[in-house]
Amino acid sequence: MRHDSSTSRRKGKTPQRRPPVPAPGVSSSKRKESPRKSRVSEQAPVSPRKRRFRPGTRALMEIRKYQKSTDLLIRKGPFARLVREVCQTFSREALRWQVYALMAMQEAAEAFLVLLFSDANLCAIHAKRVTVFPRDIQLARRIRGVDNM
Repeated sequence: MRHDSSTSRRKGKTPQRRPPVPAPGVSSSKRKESPRKSRVSEQAPVSPRKRRFRPGTRALMEIRKYQKSTDLLIRKGPFARLVREVCQTFSREALRWQVYALMAMQEAAEAFLVLLFSDANLCAIHAKRVTVFPRDIQLARRIRGVDNM
């Protein structure tokens, strides 16, 4: 790259503005309007920018949101299909489930998972990390013992 006076910027010299790029589909042979009118007519309406949060803020907002709520986090349909699929491994005949039995099973499963993840989070914090790794979950399960698997 050459360093002549046209390519380098000197202190105190302001860069010149580039001419506006014509919109796609508009030929340059058409008569140009005055600069002030063309800028206003070519610009799209200004839409408000989506808010950008600092890293970690969105995660903390989600944590607070889910801690306030009492609704189930896993979808009911896929969980019911999973329970029925597991039941088929233990019994050849098709077992039927009451809706309230499936809801009770889902409540218990989600409570178990939340406590397991909170224990795994403590294991990660003990290792001076903020990210939960699979080995943290394995350690939490091992510390709990065979009964709580």
